[in-house]
Amino acid sequence: MKKFLIVSFLLSLIIPAFSQQVTPETMIKRQKRKGLTIKEWNTQNGSKQAFLDHVTTYDSLGRKIEEIEYASYGQKSRVVSEYVDAADPASKVLREIEYNDRDKVVRIRKFEYNEDGSKKRQLNYYPNGKLESVKEFELIFK
Repeated sequence: MKKFLIVSFLLSLIIPAFSQQVTPETMIKRQKRKGLTIKEWNTQNGSKQAFLDHVTTYDSLGRKIEEIEYASYGQKSRVVSEYVDAADPASKVLREIEYNDRDKVVRIRKFEYNEDGSKKRQLNYYPNGKLESVKEFELIFK
C-alpha cells in the first residue's frame, strides 16, 4: 500500500506537466526524422576497416525511440525511449530504459517537465524500481 501511494504521488506530479507542447523547432526536426535510422561508423587511425559505433532509430512521428552504442565486442549499451502519448508527435519523453551489453535493464529514467516544457527533474531508478538518484534542472535567464 505504501508503494502504491508513493507511485500515485509521483504520477500526480508527472502527468500534468506533460500537457505542454514541444517547440516548433523540435517539431520541424521530427518531421525530417520520420522513420529514419542513423548509423555512425568509425575507423582506427591507419586502418581502412570501418566498424559500427552508434545506431539511432526514429519512429514514424520523428521521435527518437532507440539509441545503441557499440564496442569492439558488440553492443555496449542501448537506450529505449517511451513517450507520454504514443500517437502524439508533440509528446514528450516519459521514460528511458537503459540496457547493458547483455541486454539487461540497468537503469530507468523518468522525466518531469516545467510548465514551459523544459526539463524539471530526472528520476533514476534501479531495475527493481528503487530510486537511485534525482537530477534537478535549473533554468537561469540573463
